[in-house]
Amino acid sequence: MNAPTRMMRADESATKHTKTPMTMIQALRSAMDVMLERDDNVVIFGEDVGYFGGVFRCTEGLQAKHGKSRVFDAPISEGGIVGVAVGMGAYGLRPVVEIQFADYSYPAFDQIASEAARLRYRSACDFTAPLTIRMPCGGGIYGGQTHSQSPEALFTHVCGLRTVMPSNPYDAKGLLIAAIECDDPVIFLEPKRLYNGPFDGHHDQPVVPWTKHPLGAVPEGYYTVPLESAAVFRPGKDLTVLAYGTMVFVAEAAARETGIDAEIIDLRSIWPLDLDTIVASVKKTGRCVVVHEATRTSGFGAELVALVQEHCFYHLEAPIERVTGWDTPYPHAQEWAYFAGPKRVGAALKRVMEA
Repeated sequence: MNAPTRMMRADESATKHTKTPMTMIQALRSAMDVMLERDDNVVIFGEDVGYFGGVFRCTEGLQAKHGKSRVFDAPISEGGIVGVAVGMGAYGLRPVVEIQFADYSYPAFDQIASEAARLRYRSACDFTAPLTIRMPCGGGIYGGQTHSQSPEALFTHVCGLRTVMPSNPYDAKGLLIAAIECDDPVIFLEPKRLYNGPFDGHHDQPVVPWTKHPLGAVPEGYYTVPLESAAVFRPGKDLTVLAYGTMVFVAEAAARETGIDAEIIDLRSIWPLDLDTIVASVKKTGRCVVVHEATRTSGFGAELVALVQEHCFYHLEAPIERVTGWDTPYPHAQEWAYFAGPKRVGAALKRVMEA
């Protein structure tokens, strides 16, 4: 079974809206536009997100439409941006802030981990921090070590944060709306290699636009994709692949090229995650491969391996495999030797099937 198939989604409201072909950039912009119109408490700010429309143009046109008090630029100070957003959230606003690249989130980490994530707990629920922090992440764009990182595991380690990473325009819009409406702080990671098309890891082949992919058809109005919900991206019976972001399409290419009938689970919500969907799939197939672009050591794949071993041990027919980035800074040169492409993923699929 080679064609990608999605299971029925939990939210059916999207079926009432006309669907329009959108890139992930357009879908994210549409989500913010919808929420700016629905809720006067939603504000959007960050470096160059106002007049300029963001470095990737995700907020293009929103300031002109909604005004400078709703969509505005901030100084180059990630700690200040998130700190202000925490205060806004505590006083009833729902800020959506953009960190230009996930690599730049480290100066804001104290505000994220010590303030946003702890506010509800330490105030005994008197205050919350309903903020969404958008961050383009991942490689594949020749950005080098300071524009290609995948730091999702750092955020999943912090109690009180939700961490989300969509793989396609449909999910991106629905998850972003759900994130903005959530009363918890949400780290919303956007694989920038997927902004304009479903990249499968073959960098030497033409880019496929979202207009030619079914998941590029996005409802124009309001809908949500529930947080903590994974999707069976590709049903299969031979083994289970756990992936998120760009690696969903890399895993699909690896399954197609090896002829292995892999069931690919798109986590979508990295933490909290949809453990039931993971366990059901691994118990069915008896084999599991975990794939992510981030560094191997202490990457989120280690947590996934531990959860599968804990909940599915007696159903496993082979050791669990991990395919990840290497334990080095993301290189300027030899990027595709670092990137966990379909060749490396396919080799892992074969090893698991032969074990």
